[in-house]
Amino acid sequence: MSNNEKSKLTKFNLPEWTFEFHGHRCPFMPIGFRMGTLALEKLGVGKSFDHQMHVFSEMGVGHPQGCMQDGIMSATGATFGKGMIEKLNYGKVAAIFWYPGKKDAVRIFLKNEFQDKLAPHEFFKYRKQGIEPSGIPEEVRKDIIDIVLNATNEELFNVTILENFKYTPVKGSFNKAKCEVCGEYVFERYLRVKDGKKVCIACSERESEEAIIHLPNSLISKSAK
Repeated sequence: MSNNEKSKLTKFNLPEWTFEFHGHRCPFMPIGFRMGTLALEKLGVGKSFDHQMHVFSEMGVGHPQGCMQDGIMSATGATFGKGMIEKLNYGKVAAIFWYPGKKDAVRIFLKNEFQDKLAPHEFFKYRKQGIEPSGIPEEVRKDIIDIVLNATNEELFNVTILENFKYTPVKGSFNKAKCEVCGEYVFERYLRVKDGKKVCIACSERESEEAIIHLPNSLISKSAK
C-alpha cells in the first residue's frame, strides 16, 4: 500500500476547540489549520507560543475563504494579536510561513483542482444566497468539512520552498508619548509632527503615509504653471 493510500485511510484529527475559536463550522478554517500544520512539518518546528512563526496570508478582504486565517493562527500560534500574521491582499488561498533561524520559508497554496472539487457543493449554494455558515443545515456543513479532513495533503496543497527567504521583523518598542492635541498615549513610531506639535495620526488630520501619492517633480512643476 502506498503512503498516499495509507493517508487516505486516516481522517485528519481537527481539534474541536478550533471551531469554538472560529465561531462557526465551515470548510476553510479546517483548510487553514491543515495548511498551518503542514507548514510546521515542512519547517521542522513546533507551534509558536511567543513571537517566532510569521505568516504572510495572501488573502484579501470580502472572501469567504478568509476563514482559513483563523485555522492558520490556531495551528501555528502566529496570531493577529501578537502581530505575527499579515495580509498581502492577493486574493489567493495561500500563505507564506517564515520562522526565525530557518534559511528557507514555505509557501502553501490550495490546489485549483481541490477548489474546483469544493465549488459545486451545496454549502456554497447556501452561501451565495447570503446564508451564513451557522444557518446552513448541519449535515451539509459536516459533509463538506469531512471532504477536507479526508483529503491527503497531496490532494489539498501545492508546497513551494522559498530558498534564502529574507525577512526582518519590526523591532518591538515600549516607547510612547502623549499626543499634544488629544492627550492620549501613542507609541512613538506612530507620532506625527503638525504645527510643531507631536500628534497622533487621528489628530494629524492627514491620511497614513502609505496612502499619499508622491508626484514626480516634473509633474509638480507642470501643475504649478
